[in-house]
This record gives sequence, C-alpha cells and structure tokens, in this order.
Amino acid sequence: MVQSRQTRNQNGKIMKYVLVTGGAGFIGSNIAGALADHTDYRVVVADQFGSTEKWRNLSNHSVFEIISPGETFYWLESHAAQLDAIVHMGAVSSTTETDVDLILDTNFTLSRSLWRWATQNKKRFIYASSAATYGGGEAGFKDDIGSLKTLKPMNAYGWSKHLFDQFVATATTSNDKIPTQWAGLKFFNVYGPNEYHKDDQRSVVNQIYPHALHGRPVKLFKSYNEKYKDGGQLRDFVYVKDCVKVVAWLLANPHVNGLFNIGTGKARSFEDLANATFAAVGKTPVVSYIEMPENLRAKYQYWTEANMERLRAAGYTEPFASLEEGIKDYVQNYLQKDDQYY
Repeated sequence: MVQSRQTRNQNGKIMKYVLVTGGAGFIGSNIAGALADHTDYRVVVADQFGSTEKWRNLSNHSVFEIISPGETFYWLESHAAQLDAIVHMGAVSSTTETDVDLILDTNFTLSRSLWRWATQNKKRFIYASSAATYGGGEAGFKDDIGSLKTLKPMNAYGWSKHLFDQFVATATTSNDKIPTQWAGLKFFNVYGPNEYHKDDQRSVVNQIYPHALHGRPVKLFKSYNEKYKDGGQLRDFVYVKDCVKVVAWLLANPHVNGLFNIGTGKARSFEDLANATFAAVGKTPVVSYIEMPENLRAKYQYWTEANMERLRAAGYTEPFASLEEGIKDYVQNYLQKDDQYY
C-alpha cells in the first residue's frame, strides 16, 4: 500500500482527510460543505458532474480536492495515512431507475469494495442506506439488524440498499474484521437545498414551491387506499440539515456503531407539507388532486415513520426540525434567495 506523508497545519496539528463519495449530490454536498466550513477536516469529494449544474452544490464551500469516481481507490491508496473516514453517499438514488445492473454496481458492489478497503486499512466508514429498504412498511420501521430478514423492498433501488445492509449485518455479527467505526443511515424523505439537479426525484416541497409562491393550486396524488384520504398519505419528512448533524455527530463519536434510521420520528401528511409550503410564502393553501400513474400504484408507500429509539439510545440528543420549521428555512433562506445553494 502506498503511504503519503502526513500534513500538518501551522500549529503542527495533523490534518485529517475525509472522503465524501457522491459529495456533489444532494445529501453529499450538504455534508461536504458543512465539514469543510465547520471542522478541521480536509474534505475530498468523489463525484461526476457532466454537463449538469451539480458543481453549484459545492460552489459556496472550499473543499480541498475533487476526484472522479474512477480515481477513488487510487486516491485512497495514495492518502491512506492521512484519511480518517469515508462518508459514502454515492449511489444511483432514483427509485424509478430500471437498469438493475447499474444499480447493483454502484449501490452494492462499490459499497462492498469500499467497506473492505476501510476494514483492511482500519478506517471509519459511514454510508447511506434508505427507508426504501422497508418496502410497504408491513414489517415496521425498526432499524435493528435482526429485523432485516423481514423486510421486502418494493423497487430495485431499495433492494440494492437492503443487500448492502445485509452484507454489513453478516460482517458485523460474525468474526469478520470490520472498519474501526461503521454506521449505516436509513434516510427517510429528505428535503432541502442542493436537490435542484434531481429532476423528478426532487422533494415534493421543491416541486410545489413555484406554484405556492404564485398562489396557484398545487397538485398531489389521489389516494387509492381507503385508509387514507386524498393528501392524507403519510411520510417521515426530514430536513437535510438534520441529516448532516447526525453525520457530524458520528464523526465526533467514533465509538458509535450501528444501523440507524434518520427521520423525525413523526409521520406527516402531504397535505401538511403543502400547507407548510404555502405558509412559508405567505399564501392561502390551494390543493388539487390528480391520478397517480398506474405503474406507481402497486409500489406506493402510504405511511413511513422512522423509529428513532436506537439513535437516541446511542446518545444523539439534538432535536429534529418540524416539517413547518424545515420548510420555512428551506423556502425563505434558499428557494427565495438569488443564490439557492447551501
């Protein structure tokens, strides 16, 4: 293994690196920006940009280095002595992606290789899982490893994340060597700045904001489940800034390991979300309901709610923003500004 010399700052303190894969994406760029701005880490981002506006997700922050995904393992070998942790947010995150080979290569095979590298080199490893692993929620939303065998994801994206969670579960419950710290984060419905490149995968807040701003009716899906009224479908909506706080806390607490839900612990309706968006722009709510595409109806989740007991038991005490608080901050401090980026 190639070792690089350790770099020290002006005070003689060793400068540690953190590698954020997918660091120009939605959640990844919020993490990379916060670590670059508020910690002593030298933040290295692995991502690809193409001809998109994703570069703007990082434009307000001084990340130390940007590498292409194809350079990742070469970079790791060259900087192993200085690296403290890998924060693996890189993924094919579209829930409607149909190329399963592509999904598996990125979400499972690459994740497994990074885990093994972190293990062999005694580094910390924090990775993104997803609430999509819970499928329709029939088995509940408990994030303990023992519950994994009961889960039935409803799409290839959720299945790929579930496969890696299962791989981690096997490694951590057997005599296998593991990273010096590991944490899998089951993100629920995340919204907030820097999601603008995600097209139809943007949060509902982002999609309805322009209509709410101009007082036009916003469109939500009708319900096809008699237990839920139109607009009464429930999700655990979590503000991206709270996701970042959890990652920062994990990096500051290297003794904490485990699989953790990242949500608020309180399900809210899409009607609540629409009302909060209208309130943030000072307009009266106007909502209409449209037919859901038939290809989504059989795979639609009507209720998600993160069980937050394990994260709290691990010592995380920070409050999570309410739906109204998060949307107000997102709308007024980002969407309504000339520079909408974190």
